[in-house]
Amino acid sequence: MLLSISLLSNSSASFATVAFTVPKVHSVFRHSIKFKVHAFLNKPLDSNSKPASNQPSVLIDSLRVLEWDKLCDSVASFAGTSLGKKAIKEQLGYLNQTFEDSLGLLEETNAAVEMNKYGAMVDFNGIDIELVKTAIQIARRGFPVSGTEAMNVVALLQFVEMLQSNVKAAIKQDAEWYQRFMPLTEMIMELTISRSLVRFIQQLVDEDGSVKDSASSALKQSRDQVRLLERKLYQLMESIIRNGMEEASSMEVSEIDGRWCIRSGFNQRTSFEGLLLSSASGTGSVVEPLSAVPLNDALQQAKASVSKAEADVLLKITQKMQEEIDYIESIFSVMVRLDVINARARYSLAFGGACPDLFLQQQTDSFVDTDASLKEKTSVTLHPKRSKWTVYLPKAYHPLLLQKHQQALQKAMKDIKNANAEIRRRKQQGETILREETNANLQSLEAKVAKLKEEPPVPVDIYVAHNTRVLVITGPNTGGKTICLKTVALAALMAKSGLYVLASEPVKIPWFDFVFADIGDEQSLSQSLSTFSGHLKQISKIRSHSTDMSLVLLDEVGAGTNPLEGAALGMSLLESFAESGSLLTIATTHHGQLKTLKYSNHAFENACMEFDEMKLKPTYRILWGIPGRSNAINIAERLGMPDVIVHKARELYGAASAEINEVILDMERFKQNFHEQVRESQHLLKLTKGLHHKLLTARKKVKEHNINQRSRKVHEISEAAAVARSSIQRRARQYRAISSQLSQKILESNGHTSTMKSEAKKEKGETSEATPDVCSASTSRLPVSETRKLPNVGDSVHVPSLNKQALVLKVDASREELLVQAGNMKLKLKLTDVLT
Repeated sequence: MLLSISLLSNSSASFATVAFTVPKVHSVFRHSIKFKVHAFLNKPLDSNSKPASNQPSVLIDSLRVLEWDKLCDSVASFAGTSLGKKAIKEQLGYLNQTFEDSLGLLEETNAAVEMNKYGAMVDFNGIDIELVKTAIQIARRGFPVSGTEAMNVVALLQFVEMLQSNVKAAIKQDAEWYQRFMPLTEMIMELTISRSLVRFIQQLVDEDGSVKDSASSALKQSRDQVRLLERKLYQLMESIIRNGMEEASSMEVSEIDGRWCIRSGFNQRTSFEGLLLSSASGTGSVVEPLSAVPLNDALQQAKASVSKAEADVLLKITQKMQEEIDYIESIFSVMVRLDVINARARYSLAFGGACPDLFLQQQTDSFVDTDASLKEKTSVTLHPKRSKWTVYLPKAYHPLLLQKHQQALQKAMKDIKNANAEIRRRKQQGETILREETNANLQSLEAKVAKLKEEPPVPVDIYVAHNTRVLVITGPNTGGKTICLKTVALAALMAKSGLYVLASEPVKIPWFDFVFADIGDEQSLSQSLSTFSGHLKQISKIRSHSTDMSLVLLDEVGAGTNPLEGAALGMSLLESFAESGSLLTIATTHHGQLKTLKYSNHAFENACMEFDEMKLKPTYRILWGIPGRSNAINIAERLGMPDVIVHKARELYGAASAEINEVILDMERFKQNFHEQVRESQHLLKLTKGLHHKLLTARKKVKEHNINQRSRKVHEISEAAAVARSSIQRRARQYRAISSQLSQKILESNGHTSTMKSEAKKEKGETSEATPDVCSASTSRLPVSETRKLPNVGDSVHVPSLNKQALVLKVDASREELLVQAGNMKLKLKLTDVLT
């Protein structure tokens, strides 16, 4: 992509433009977005640049009545650099973009919005871009840059490096951010930063722009020499002043043009010889002592050496910059471009704009949509039969009115803050404060803030069907018709220039090649033209310059002359525009005849500004599909006009007109009821969605609760099983220990001598008498395996340690082990651990 930057010298009236090759914005849109940046770079003038002065006068007049320049100033205030402010004004003033240009601008704005929301965009206010511009110019010429200029070049490079780091961090977190930040991703990531240049400058220059002592040995020696001479001169001056004790009270050390001297009082004679440097009546004299002359001369030479050494160091920086000058210029130009893009994004975010769905109407009356999901965005509930729109602007704000309201609200809130701060200050200083007066003042300011919050600008709903070529809006004076025209026009210009449209919902708007407007009093005293003639001349110019892709806005068409002639001329003009004059024409009028065009020509549509007859105030809402009716007689009746006059006026107005007004009144009531029902339906739909969301949330919480409960129970069972397993193992160890002791005793009893056997025989009688007891005792001392029988699979056994019945699942006879199931637990136990 070729980036054109025009540069204007402060000392010369000549223009210069430089073209830098920067990373492409997007492969789909390989177009040249041109904007001018004022700087001193001697390059050829870009012949493709079209200044605003080449635009038709009728277009310039249209932009003036639409106050487009004020909106450009508002957007420019969001730029962070002076060159960015100039460039954004020139870019917004350059309204010859193609459809592809506009899409590219919107894509850039979208990317900047995403970067601001993510927090990847860096503040532009920390760089003095003018000094960077001067540094590039000086480096190009081979002159030494200043330390401040060099440090601003460092700030520029560090700015881009931080921007790249933020983008990399976002992409590392989620790869989707790479596409969300496009085309700025490529623009930022493909910039080459010379870190060696940054380190080189930082080694030689301090943050305040002064050259460091360590930058060169010659500089350090020269500065040491300067400090030594200054110390000697100070001591010499102090000595001279002390020697003249009588005069010391009125003498002081001074410095004139770098030379140390002594300033004496008025009419005071000095006791030392010296050179008179200056003397004025009433101010005393400045004398350089002769003894200080050699030292001052040496000081001047030392300072000259310092300046030369500093210049040598700065020249090294220039030479280093020249090696990277092309990259620095590319970064500089992209930085200004990013500032312009970021200004558009910040403006759009500050006022809550919506990205427009910009489309191009082709000759076949088909549409090239930039957003395939348009039908999902449009309100099918409001307009179920209209699937395509020429203009779809729901709840659109006039940007200047919204800005004015926000500024007033911010000022009122700031006044409250300042008032509270003043009260605290006065309390701290112990001043007397009148409580009643203070409270009244605060209440007044708070009431003002509350009123501003309750009465924001009223948005307008603009719905123009795709087959409508002319929209006729009627309504009372001060009813909002002109604001409606300007809102549509500014929305079209903003979308074309890459700005979000200030609407609360997604919008759809066609790309217009030109926006023409005839609004307000256009009489020309210099050309002796009346108001009517001025309007006709302007409309004639619009008719000659408009194309089938233009937007034309006509305010009070046919006004300013005889009503019958004005209505006839207005009808003829609108029919001409409907046939071949423009893509869309929106006209406001008071002529009733223009309301009938809809019923004879399908290219026409009617709308009117709603008027509250009870409050006798306009509501600033648009009623679509119905013409406005005359309210003058009804308003006169409500204002207390005598009945005789009112009745006579109705008779003169005619019964037919009265019947038409009644029909229109019924249509208005039907439309109002319809919109009220739609709003109620939307409110109920919103409540339903809220309840559905709450239901989903409750369902999710129930699932999470069940999962937590199940996990808790499993955890409790696992803990109980672990405790039981530990208890069983402890009991098993105890039983094994008892069995081992019994076996040992039996073995000992079997090892008795024969003597004991004979004694046993002699005592056979006694033994036989005691046989049951002995047998029972010996039986109890036998191993369990010899006295108990293994259960079979499927038998039920009792587990004493658990005090439960268990089912035998498996029997290991060799190890005398059982696998049993007690409830939900499966346990492996020894035969000694169960009772059969």
